[in-house]
Amino acid sequence: MMFLDPRRPLAQDGLLAVAMAVLLSVVMLYSPSADALDLAAVLAGSAALVGWRRAPLATLLVCAAFMLVVAARTQPGPAVAYPVMVAVFGAVRAGRQIPAALVTAVFLGAALAVNLPGADDAGQNFQSISLLVGWFVAAGVAATVTRHRQAYLEEAEQRAAEAERTRDEAALRRAGEERLRIARELHDSLTHSISVIKVQAGVAVHLARRRGEDVPPALVAIQEASGDAMRELRATLEVLRDSDPADGDAQASGLDRLDDLVGRARSTGLQATVTISGERRELPVEVDRAAYRIVQEALTNVSRHAGGAAAAVCLDYGDDTLVVQVEDDGKADPDAPPVPGKGLLGMRERVTALGGRLRAEPRPEGGFTVRAELPLGEPA
Repeated sequence: MMFLDPRRPLAQDGLLAVAMAVLLSVVMLYSPSADALDLAAVLAGSAALVGWRRAPLATLLVCAAFMLVVAARTQPGPAVAYPVMVAVFGAVRAGRQIPAALVTAVFLGAALAVNLPGADDAGQNFQSISLLVGWFVAAGVAATVTRHRQAYLEEAEQRAAEAERTRDEAALRRAGEERLRIARELHDSLTHSISVIKVQAGVAVHLARRRGEDVPPALVAIQEASGDAMRELRATLEVLRDSDPADGDAQASGLDRLDDLVGRARSTGLQATVTISGERRELPVEVDRAAYRIVQEALTNVSRHAGGAAAAVCLDYGDDTLVVQVEDDGKADPDAPPVPGKGLLGMRERVTALGGRLRAEPRPEGGFTVRAELPLGEPA
């Protein structure tokens, strides 16, 4: 039956009321003692079923009152009890068992009283009342089962939501523990090694200056690079230990340190130039850091794979896109495809995470080009 589904919309309840009104109107037409007042009572009692889900107790009282009027005036038989049974179902399903039982008892008692006939028809009348009692009991039982089933489904949904929340919390806890483990490993392994490199380079520079010797540019570059590596490693460790990584990202390297980066590349003998077009402005943290890392990795690759080459770094600030391009004039074979190492893979991951595009390929005239287009909106 359509009223067993608690998810039916108001239109379905309206259809139920219309169907009940049509059924009882037909019964009234075949009842010789029915008049316009009885038909109006039937229509009013049936129309009240529209609110059986939203106002079950009020619907029960209205239906019982109007149907008692019809039963007392016309004695139409068991059909007059149908709207009351639906209302009893709604009241019991809403947890109003006592009012539903009282109204049922009053309705059945009144129906029995107004239908007391002569002795010849007493048995048949009691049989009809007994049948009505069974129907009302069945409606109450069905409503109780439906109520318990709905409560079970709600409890199951709550348990599922709680389990999902617990899984999310466990995943976050495991992620936090993994970040701390990585932070410890980095601190224990890299911090000591980089510190030794920095101290040894500093000692070598100090001794050379003390002896009045020229300090090799490569040695100065090692000293500066180790210092920058220590600073960035500390920033990375802060990100890993911080519950909000965005706070740590704000302290990481960005294009504000581009001059230092290019200066270190020049100290190693690389001829590097920087060209900036467009209006230079503050960038989103993720874009700023990604642009710096792309330039850093591209210059590192030029120093490692294209010795003696010159590199050109170009930054183009557009309205909604930052274009980062690094080209060199090395002698790489233009017909040989680039070998995708970890550096290029890291570039591509950074650019993809921001919803941008990366092109890294040999130049036809020799050398290599890295071009990244980074959107300045929200990360994809």
